[in-house]
Amino acid sequence: MDKHLFNLKFAAKQLDRNAKKCDKEEKTEKIKLKRAIEKGNMDGARIHAENAIRQKNQSLNFLRMSARVDAVAQRVQSAVTMRQVTGSMAGVVKSMDSALKSMNLEKVASLMETFERQFETLDVQSQAMEDAMSSTTTLTVPQGQVDTLMQEVADAAGLELKMELPGAQTTAPVGTASTASAEQDELTQRLAKLRQM
Repeated sequence: MDKHLFNLKFAAKQLDRNAKKCDKEEKTEKIKLKRAIEKGNMDGARIHAENAIRQKNQSLNFLRMSARVDAVAQRVQSAVTMRQVTGSMAGVVKSMDSALKSMNLEKVASLMETFERQFETLDVQSQAMEDAMSSTTTLTVPQGQVDTLMQEVADAAGLELKMELPGAQTTAPVGTASTASAEQDELTQRLAKLRQM
């Protein structure tokens, strides 16, 4: 069981590393996107924008998977801990049984103190397990609360939060000099939307 726990924790760390790597690559793609737009290379800019979005989505997927693996690891950790505490308590109960038969009061008092310590340890570990499970199981958080919090943070930062996915792109302004400038306006708007996500 300990080997599985180690493998789960290792997998969660690996997924976190992959998410950070994707974040780094997303930033690199955004820089390349900006350079391509500055040079007027719209096809290249479009490719870099798609790559940046892909890296962002991959990073989010890695983070979701890491959270799930971490939740499983916490459950395995609590099972391992409970098994250890149960074994310790069983040993204490057996010792108490033999001590009560001999009625050695010092030994009984010593065993009772040990039992109380073990019981307190069990309480602490049970509370830690409950806290870990409630903090890692993010799937039970109501979506409305998440949306509200995101809106509050955006308002506090003075940002406009777009809750829906970008759908149809806005049309270029009427009267632009050429289709190249219309495409550039569209890419600028898409880039602004990407930054808001």
